Amino acid sequence: MGSSQVGDMISVKSRRLGCSLVNQAVDADPCPMNDRSRFDPYQLRPEYARNPPRGLVGTYRMIGPGLILAGGLVGSGELVATTVLGAENGYRLLWLILVSCTIKTVVQNELGRYSIGTGETTLEAFNRVPGPRWRVSWVVWLWCVAVLFSLFGLAGMLGGIAEVLNRIVPAIAVGSWVWIVNFVTVALLLIGRYAVVEKVSLALVLTFTALTVSCAVLLLKRPDFFSWASVADGLSFRLPEAGFVTAVTVFGVTGVSAMSLVIYPYWCLEKGYARFTGTCDNTDQWQRRARGWIRVMGVDVVTAMVVYTAATVAFYVLGAGILKGMGIVPKGAQMVQSLSNVYTVILGEWSGYLFLIGAFAVLYSSVFAGTASQSRTLADFLGLLGVFDTRDYRARIGVTRIAGVFLLFLPSLYFMWFQEPVWMVKVGGVAQALLLPVIGFSTIYLRYVHLPSAIRPATWISVTLWVASVVMLIMMVYSMAQLLLG
Repeated sequence: MGSSQVGDMISVKSRRLGCSLVNQAVDADPCPMNDRSRFDPYQLRPEYARNPPRGLVGTYRMIGPGLILAGGLVGSGELVATTVLGAENGYRLLWLILVSCTIKTVVQNELGRYSIGTGETTLEAFNRVPGPRWRVSWVVWLWCVAVLFSLFGLAGMLGGIAEVLNRIVPAIAVGSWVWIVNFVTVALLLIGRYAVVEKVSLALVLTFTALTVSCAVLLLKRPDFFSWASVADGLSFRLPEAGFVTAVTVFGVTGVSAMSLVIYPYWCLEKGYARFTGTCDNTDQWQRRARGWIRVMGVDVVTAMVVYTAATVAFYVLGAGILKGMGIVPKGAQMVQSLSNVYTVILGEWSGYLFLIGAFAVLYSSVFAGTASQSRTLADFLGLLGVFDTRDYRARIGVTRIAGVFLLFLPSLYFMWFQEPVWMVKVGGVAQALLLPVIGFSTIYLRYVHLPSAIRPATWISVTLWVASVVMLIMMVYSMAQLLLG
């Protein structure tokens, strides 16, 4: 889950190296500012080099970046978009859910590999892609435009949080709750007191996800809402009733989204994978360290994929079974109330309050994780434009905090204008889906041109990367053709 401060939690052991190891998945206990001026998790120095762990236990102690993404995806992707799309299409798109959760992970893995091998952030890497440029590459500008639209999804989550709080305290209007949540979150970002909130939220998110998976399992005993024949039908290749554009929306919001693909290498850098590998000198020692930390990163990617795939399938099945069976499609200001049926129908009316608590936890944690992540990439973007020197970590911290404030206020304005949480989440999903093939083919370019040859992936991984990129391109072109041709 995203941290409230750029420094994130630094382990006791790594303090001996001057505040080195970043563990942003849980807590926030950053180095003092005077230490930050000397320590920069984005810089590679010989003294930070460290051998990768051996064995499964040691490896799992070093994972975390993928779990941050998984925690954020539960809010917008699973709870809102996936459940609603299940309500709209029934089991028909189950095949696409599984494809979406798995095929994009190879792009995530290769972006992480590139970051470990070069020490570059995602936007620094995309800035190498040839083509039109004005100060930065066209790919970076396209990412910037996609961010503005993806913030609609963040606005939808803010609206969902406000609806939950309004049901608890009806005297305060939904619009007022949006701004209250906004100001509280900004305060937590600036004063760095999010650690306790995030620990509680993490526990609630895990509990809520476990209960949701349990509800999906209990659904197997409800023939009025579930049948294996429907599941088999959902696993066959069939387009959604609403057209291919709906499939693109599903592809954009489930599994690893485009924004998550861009963000992942930043968490890998702050975790220390590239820093522990060291500056590329192509020595045998460097190659062994690089392959070892890439292996750790691969375990992180696969573990996160298993977690969010299980959650995604559970939310989708509940939406397809219960909400579709009841003829309910969540929309407008009644989104959370409609979604609560996935609990109350299975567990009883008493679970409605449990759903409210869980929904608040996952939505708020996702808002915070999304803000913490996007603020890093936005700060990096400004650094590439020359607004500040990216080698000055103190300046990076300041710009990141300012970016976090902006990234909260703009979605709040979005919500106040549209006030349609489900629609806004879908808009964000479509924007990210259209960016996916650009990310895929940019990753292919980096793999063949700029990735150190000693750590290039196996042939089957390269083939899978090509397949994933082509599939994403086909979906984008086909959907755009349908939109233009009617």
